[in-house]
Amino acid sequence: MLFGISWDTSSAWAFAWSILPILGKGLIVTLQATLLGFFVAAVLGLILAALKSVRLKVISWPARFISEFIRDTPLLVQLFFLYYVLPDYGVVLPAFLTGALALGLQYSAYTSEVYRAGIESVARGQLEAARALDLSGWRTFSTIVLPQAIPRIVPALGNYLVSIMKDVPILSVVAVLELLNVAKIIGDRSFQYLIPLSMVGLIYLIMTLIAAWLVRLLDERLPKEGIHLHHD
Repeated sequence: MLFGISWDTSSAWAFAWSILPILGKGLIVTLQATLLGFFVAAVLGLILAALKSVRLKVISWPARFISEFIRDTPLLVQLFFLYYVLPDYGVVLPAFLTGALALGLQYSAYTSEVYRAGIESVARGQLEAARALDLSGWRTFSTIVLPQAIPRIVPALGNYLVSIMKDVPILSVVAVLELLNVAKIIGDRSFQYLIPLSMVGLIYLIMTLIAAWLVRLLDERLPKEGIHLHHD
């Protein structure tokens, strides 16, 4: 008996095992939303960082405004906008895709700052040498700046990967059957919330520890002087 509540250990384990496959389906959705959201954040963040570094203010200022606007508005508001407002203008997306895009959009503002810090860490002498060799801006960025910046920003990008993973439960408000939403449905139907929610907490702990380990491993493996790209 614990806190006045009788507890049958055998039945608790049986219940946990019985709901594990259902939680596994929610886990797959969570991982898919995490990876797709991170991909969108990484790509859009890089685009925003590149635009913000352009010397022409007519390009850099709008990019900075967009980045600040995204970062300073709540993720939930952006999710509701994409899910409820866009259909009024003929843009109808599945709930899962809408949620992943909202995650990617929100975190693109943060990853753009990570990219910016990595870009600014590249020695200016190398940029001047690229100009002296008459390399185009795109080739300088893609073959000199970016390969050196990426190894330096891997830990920060990894932190945002974990953050996106932990924000996936927000997608439950648009009926995405991710891990936490599945656990809540199990609790609603069985009137037992402790076990499914505890299992979700444990699964998230394991996932974040694995993600942090993989990011740390990647950071150790990448050459600090930069990635060497071969071009024809």
